[in-house]
Amino acid sequence: MSEPHETPGRDPGTDGTRPLPVVEQDPGGPPDPATQSSSAAAYEAHPVLAPEEGRARRFWSARRVPAALVALVFLGGCGLLLYDVVAVRADRPAMRWRRRLARELAERPLDDTAVLAGAAAAVAVGLWLLVLALTPGLRSVLPMRRDHADVRAGLDRAAAAAVLRDRAMDVAGVRSVRVRVTRRRADVRAESHFRELDDVRGDLDRTLADGIRGLGLGSPPALTVRVARPGKKG
Repeated sequence: MSEPHETPGRDPGTDGTRPLPVVEQDPGGPPDPATQSSSAAAYEAHPVLAPEEGRARRFWSARRVPAALVALVFLGGCGLLLYDVVAVRADRPAMRWRRRLARELAERPLDDTAVLAGAAAAVAVGLWLLVLALTPGLRSVLPMRRDHADVRAGLDRAAAAAVLRDRAMDVAGVRSVRVRVTRRRADVRAESHFRELDDVRGDLDRTLADGIRGLGLGSPPALTVRVARPGKKG
């Protein structure tokens, strides 16, 4: 630690103020306890959720493509209809498609095949939009367990399957393995070229169960393991 020194070119007694000492700290010295305590307090300020409060919910998809398609259809239809209405107000004849549509709606009965087909198509599109609006989407992202209120994380199903596949390949006797992970199940199919199949299956059950716990998922999938001998070539 260096000694206090005064700013050159100034007399400490001329303006009634004392120059402040300049203190230099050794970079290799011990850290400041006050800085450590403030950093720890800032880290511990995140609210921690209880296990029953940290329920992992699925991530919602933005649905950009369906929203853009619906917006374009409505924008085009409203713009075309507004143009036709303005043209009629300006003493110009209405467009042919609007005159034909009005005539068809006035003369065609409700039990006509074309009317029923159009109504069925409109109902199907409406149901599709309701399903998109009420379901989260992003089925490929598995929500992870929440420990803090302001932190959410998700794990891709392909990444989870890759982790479990690597864990399964570490088991002695496993020649090849295929892993399929869904929201509710982890289906593992392995081939063993030596050792007893029951022994290999038991080791896979223990290893993969530990691997699923290590993924930190909010709703761990149920594990299904199948072990078989490799098929004969030719």
